[in-house]
Amino acid sequence: MPEKEIGKVSDFFARPVVAGVEMSGGIKVGDKIHIKGHTTDMEMLVDSMQIDNAEVTEAKAGDSVGIKVDDRVRRGDTVFKVTD
Repeated sequence: MPEKEIGKVSDFFARPVVAGVEMSGGIKVGDKIHIKGHTTDMEMLVDSMQIDNAEVTEAKAGDSVGIKVDDRVRRGDTVFKVTD
């Protein structure tokens, strides 16, 4: 499936399991993303995002968002939006 780079992981929080992402593209709740890095390779649907501790349904380039993830990710991992 085609993918478009939309950001980089800038931080990781273990409880709750959340990735801080610096966005270079847009994303919405319900989108499928692929997080890829040196030891990371995960695909998932975005079901929860926050900006400054407030729930949001979409984020755009320039935003810093927290995305609930299924597993550990690492700083510097690349976030891609999977497109059909």
